[in-house]
Amino acid sequence: MPASPSDLFAYLDQLGIAHHTVQHEATFTVEEGRHLKSTMPGGHSKNLFMKDKDDTTVLISAWAESQLKLNQLHKLIGTRRLSFASAELMQEVLGIVPGSVTAFALMNDRDQRVQFIADKALLQFDAVNFHPLENTATTRISSADLRRFVEATGHELTEVDFSALA
Repeated sequence: MPASPSDLFAYLDQLGIAHHTVQHEATFTVEEGRHLKSTMPGGHSKNLFMKDKDDTTVLISAWAESQLKLNQLHKLIGTRRLSFASAELMQEVLGIVPGSVTAFALMNDRDQRVQFIADKALLQFDAVNFHPLENTATTRISSADLRRFVEATGHELTEVDFSALA
């Protein structure tokens, strides 16, 4: 059974990670949530769940304002060309639905099938914001605690400078 937002908050508490959550209407894109973000401090993320032809699955957390050239990403992260993964694969591996993609879903990937890529521009913020497994809220933690969270889930955080594609 995939983790719920309550499970996530309990896990963050267990890890000693301070967090703050704001409830809001559902947002499915960066643009839809732009008005909300103006009142929330920290770096805001856009998150992509992708795979290549070798079935390498990748979760990318980028700064909301970063320009990602999707047809060039694979060159930076060492995969074959990437495409968006299906909703079924997302549910199977991350336990979430489209519109709720988040770094916090790594806690549902108990088999470590996902390679986690974080944008250097996002990690430069003192605090970072992600959906807490559902797109009706935003949860803020420190960038340092994001690294701790990812490590605690058994994943490696690979930092990539997406501006290199510009």
